Amino acid sequence: MTTTTIRVSKKTHRTLTVLAQEQQASMTDLIDAAVELYRRQQLLQATNAAYAALRTDPAAWQELQDERAVWEGTVGDGFIDERTMNDGNSTIPRRYLDGES
Repeated sequence: MTTTTIRVSKKTHRTLTVLAQEQQASMTDLIDAAVELYRRQQLLQATNAAYAALRTDPAAWQELQDERAVWEGTVGDGFIDERTMNDGNSTIPRRYLDGES
């Protein structure tokens, strides 16, 4: 991995030092994780804002609801519904769990 130098305040540097020691991680890894978290938060905020704007337009909101209803119809695709068994690894078809054979 290539790196570069960035300037941070002394306060941020002290915080990174403490966090790196506590987490047994490098400052670079902490900054990478923090930036990724921030990127995801921004994406979710933008998505929420877009949906909020969409809800203000009744016709557009209904169009989205209609499209979702069409996609809901795909659950009858013929695949066997499976549930995870207690061991968390194996799966068993629902028909066996519901007493069918």
